[in-house]
Amino acid sequence: MTTTEQRLAAIRGDVPARRHNARTIAALTGNPGCARRAVLDGAGVDKPRLAERIGFPTRFGQSRFAISRGNAFEVQVKADGGAELLRLVAERLGVPPGGPVTWTDLNADDLTQRHERSRDLLTACADDPSPALFDHPLLSLDVAGARVYLEPDLVAARLAGRYHVVEIKSFPVVDGQADPGKVAAAAIQSAVYVLALRELLAAAGHDPELVSADVVLVCPRDFANQPVASLVDVRRQLLVLRRQLARMARLDALLAAVPEDFTVDPTAEPAALVAALRTVEAHYAPECLAACELAFFCRDEARGHTAALGRPVREALGGVASVAEALALADGDHAGTPDQAEAAALLRAAARLRAEALAGAPT
Repeated sequence: MTTTEQRLAAIRGDVPARRHNARTIAALTGNPGCARRAVLDGAGVDKPRLAERIGFPTRFGQSRFAISRGNAFEVQVKADGGAELLRLVAERLGVPPGGPVTWTDLNADDLTQRHERSRDLLTACADDPSPALFDHPLLSLDVAGARVYLEPDLVAARLAGRYHVVEIKSFPVVDGQADPGKVAAAAIQSAVYVLALRELLAAAGHDPELVSADVVLVCPRDFANQPVASLVDVRRQLLVLRRQLARMARLDALLAAVPEDFTVDPTAEPAALVAALRTVEAHYAPECLAACELAFFCRDEARGHTAALGRPVREALGGVASVAEALALADGDHAGTPDQAEAAALLRAAARLRAEALAGAPT
């Protein structure tokens, strides 16, 4: 193992590493300045278990019922060699579903074999116009200097002449509309797969634009199990994803700023784990509550700091770290440093407007 790999193994303790997936990459790129999350995810730490160990258990995630329902729906739409799925995808792309289409299930191989076989089969399709469907291919993407594996539900190759990522979700489409938040989450996760597939083709000397930015989203219609397919344009998500991945520091550079003895070994005492976590800088924002298993711990840690009030507040009050300091600047009790002059003027103006509004309010 390399030195970096040895350090990552020591950080997570004597437990297997948890793999990145599109969901974790989407959340990680949503907050690229958080060194704590980058290090823990890079080490493959079981964050839900860690959060529970330190007294801040995770309060989000899919229920077992939702996971079972999603798995059952995926099995249903992939039955009979994906015949119904092929019909849905072809219909949505506006191409006739007739003609021979190969179906390749890549679930059975181990990690290394799946990745190599997926690479070989998917790149071979760039020179072969025959339509093909690949069930759970294994892609990879560079995240903060580490190679991580990704598993889309399906890749449709050469339908309408291009590659399309197909994602199967269990949330319903009711009267032609789905939950906007769930669609947005599916879009950014799908963009991760599109980017990984484009990089795969580019590395093999093919045009990455063969991979369409239109992702096929398959969901149940009107709370029934009848599947319906929709196209989701992820071009905007791809731009954001590329920018955020480029901003993320390399893992070895992050580790250089982490204490040599840093570990979150699950056998350690909770107090020791809390003390260790506080030695690695976090970048908490309220949006973390919907995306990170350690968000409740980080929110408690950030209590009394302006960062806990959200990114707009933190950016507007650059250089003002605590709520107490912000209130003192607003009241004029603290002159502030030259670097805080702009924030101080903004706070005093806000305090004056608030006082005027309260003075004119009816009793």
